[in-house]
Amino acid sequence: MMNRTMKLLLLSDIFVLTGFGLIQPILAIYINDGGVTGGTMLTAGMASALFLFTKSMVQLPFGHYVDKQSSKSKWLILGTLLMAAVPIIYVSASSIYHIYLAEMIYGLGSGLAYPTWLGLWSANLDKGRESFQWSVYSTSTGLGTAATGAGGAALASQAGFFATFIVAGLLCLLGCLALIAMERRSGRVAENLGGEARFRREGMGFSYPGWWTSVKCPSPLRF
Repeated sequence: MMNRTMKLLLLSDIFVLTGFGLIQPILAIYINDGGVTGGTMLTAGMASALFLFTKSMVQLPFGHYVDKQSSKSKWLILGTLLMAAVPIIYVSASSIYHIYLAEMIYGLGSGLAYPTWLGLWSANLDKGRESFQWSVYSTSTGLGTAATGAGGAALASQAGFFATFIVAGLLCLLGCLALIAMERRSGRVAENLGGEARFRREGMGFSYPGWWTSVKCPSPLRF
């Protein structure tokens, strides 16, 4: 149904989105009532707007840039690591300006990760199954976010904000580990293909006369 790259991309996004799904229902409450100096409902809304503004300013030019890069997954890992740092900043925040900083880092990380993730996912879609595979992604991440939306509120009420933010950060790190596994696998595949190319280049197979390469044979895919 999906190749290994798509499965790891999906797994990574499930971890990251469910991690932030723990935070989203409680963040405004944390800013307003969690001892953050200058925290109000207004500043909580401004923090959310700052995230979206930063992400929007980053992802458009970066998406144009990353399309020209051969090693896209490294940027995806970097963006995910930046996002994983955000819950840790929430934990140590004592001022609303710390929250603003966290939201800017969140926007930067998301602006790097989102277009790169979309590019890798789109490149691996199976022809004729695009809608179904996008539906698998949307359903999986939607169910995960729904579960953690309720779970985050319950965890915060029982264990406190600190534990909730730490769990969210750990989930983001698990998502990053899935991407690292994908990167290593891609490196091994590229290395194997490079070895095969060297094998052929060095003439370790059948040698054909020069005139044979000019003969155009019908492609077997046409039959």
